[in-house]
Amino acid sequence: MRRKLVIGNWKMNGNRAANSALLSGIAAGLTSTGADCAVCAPAPYLAQCQAELAGTAVAWGAQDLSAHAGGAYTGEVAAGMLVDFGCRYVIVGHSERRAYHRESSELVAQKTVAALAAGLTPVVCIGETLEEREAGRTNAVVGEQLGAVLAAIPAADVARLVLAYEPVWAIGTGKTATPQMAQDVHQVLRAQLAGVNPLAAAGVQILYGGSMKPDNAKELMAQADIDGGLIGGAALKAADFLAIISAAA
Repeated sequence: MRRKLVIGNWKMNGNRAANSALLSGIAAGLTSTGADCAVCAPAPYLAQCQAELAGTAVAWGAQDLSAHAGGAYTGEVAAGMLVDFGCRYVIVGHSERRAYHRESSELVAQKTVAALAAGLTPVVCIGETLEEREAGRTNAVVGEQLGAVLAAIPAADVARLVLAYEPVWAIGTGKTATPQMAQDVHQVLRAQLAGVNPLAAAGVQILYGGSMKPDNAKELMAQADIDGGLIGGAALKAADFLAIISAAA
């Protein structure tokens, strides 16, 4: 039985005072033991997460990392640096990185390899645009994105991945894939994992990342292959984030 996992992606939001209130609210209100949870904060606030979340049930992580272990890469953040601040997770290949920074599937695969080498759990994001969905290319697009990652790692490392299906057309738009639409893609992704490592595939957590909110979380996470959520806007309000975690339990 896969445990549910709910991860908050703060994106480029926050300040020290607001973060402190949010983190303390989440930690204090967390009563569910049926789901795991984490927050992925901007890199400057990882030290704050470490200081304020140590000893709580809330894990933390980063929103991106470099494919390089170190060197002359100004502005980049290496996996080892994230480990220094106690990160467990790192988001890799978010649709905003793919769109705004032109990250290719090959680069996402390299970043996944870097995360795994450092002992981090990569949350590999996969998803199609509205144009791709309307053209009937959803399965081909997500298959190519996941395939690049699977080609770059040993089969045994499939068990160390977390996937997040994030239909690009449902991020920040208020639109949400129906539970069945989301389940259909999650099922496709799990089958692709099973083609590489059947035993591991059954245990990989596949999150839904398209405008999950307290009012739709329970129905989405009731689907057989939806194991939690990668939460954007709702993760910036402790009450909403906690409600989603409760829905996962």
